[in-house]
Amino acid sequence: MQEKSITATLCEFASQVRIEDLPSAVAERAALLVTDSSGIAIRARKEAESTPALLAAVARMGMDNGTASVFADEKGYAFPAAALINGSLIHSLDFDDTHIAATVHPTAPVLAAALAAGQMAGADGANVLAGVIAGYEVMCRLGRALKPADHYDRGFHPTATTGAFGAAVAAGRTLGLSPEQLAMAMGICLSQSAGSMQFLVNSAWTKRFQVGNAAMAGVIAASLASEGFVGAADAVEGDAGFLKSYAPDPDPSLAVKGLGDYWETLEIGVKPYPSCRFSHAAIDGIVDIVGTGASESQIADIAIGLPRKGMDLTALPQDYRRKPKGVVGGQFSMHFTAAVSAQTGNLTWDDYARYLEDPTTLSLAERIEVSEDPQMNAIYPERMGGKVMIQFRDGTSQSRCVEIPRGEPANFPAADLHQSKFLSLAEPVLGDGALKLHERLIALAHAESIDTLFG
Repeated sequence: MQEKSITATLCEFASQVRIEDLPSAVAERAALLVTDSSGIAIRARKEAESTPALLAAVARMGMDNGTASVFADEKGYAFPAAALINGSLIHSLDFDDTHIAATVHPTAPVLAAALAAGQMAGADGANVLAGVIAGYEVMCRLGRALKPADHYDRGFHPTATTGAFGAAVAAGRTLGLSPEQLAMAMGICLSQSAGSMQFLVNSAWTKRFQVGNAAMAGVIAASLASEGFVGAADAVEGDAGFLKSYAPDPDPSLAVKGLGDYWETLEIGVKPYPSCRFSHAAIDGIVDIVGTGASESQIADIAIGLPRKGMDLTALPQDYRRKPKGVVGGQFSMHFTAAVSAQTGNLTWDDYARYLEDPTTLSLAERIEVSEDPQMNAIYPERMGGKVMIQFRDGTSQSRCVEIPRGEPANFPAADLHQSKFLSLAEPVLGDGALKLHERLIALAHAESIDTLFG
């Protein structure tokens, strides 16, 4: 008997995901991740600077007249447009969850696609959550198999590229596609998977768009496959398939290793700070040292050590990163985020408006040096660590080495902290309704309809 292909194995697995058959910890973690990302989307709908242009373009294309829902928005949209918008919103604050070993933000493309497909099919919460989990498992496994540093080195944005496949699986599982139909959806996604790190050059909004686009691509692929449209075979492992085309030395076996026994969903962590995840370990170290904050005048200089890929994404060239332009530039500046956290003992979404043009913060950023650290290289990508040393003007210094940043599965926030993050994002938009929505999201697996998530 011929051995099943990797694509077929993944699709058979995904089609069989049922909430009632999963370990309870997997379903519970997925509900927490869905809730976390929903709060981000709600705030981004009202405050992300890229949202007005995105919505105006959707309207101009005639996709703002439908029955699919967007967070914190009373208008109905076409199903692909809702996936595009929700996926973009979840990723717009750079506050969304991370799977470090795959170096992806899974929920943005996966949840947005599952919600659109769920409304398309009139699915209940259990089926939508099952679609989300199936999408997580496929997306994160593909990220591992690519070897994320190699994929980054080719200029790709892994959340967008692997996200298209995760979204196709999430939408397809929610729609109830067969394994064969899911394989066709993956083959269609092979023609849609895209995402470039070029956004770093000018702090472009394409980072947000390409993740929303991955969600939309997944909905389109699943819809085409459901109607019998033929996609490319062996989309994952083929000679011109995803892994061989998008990375120089992929390990396809990682895409199916431990499938069904080892749950990548449980390896997804949440962010306590709205910035690139590579900056978080150093921020944790700074917060541990300064507590509620230190005056800029008290600090002589700060030295930070990161893995090489963290340097590429948040620290080089250093003169440019010390003077970030726009919110995206700030989110990908180790120097700026370190300067804010040193002064405040935290980093919040509102800090970008407060400090991006602040002379005191920028002065401190000039005294921050970031270097590649061999110890942090050695533990990446399984861990995304960082070192920090603060030299104070009184002659004292303190240092920290953080291998597991806050929010990771081994350092996951307690329920009250998780809820606090959601409410801090959603209450300014929804008011008293935020707490009730939090309760509905946590209980998604028991919802008869997902329409109540958008009320």
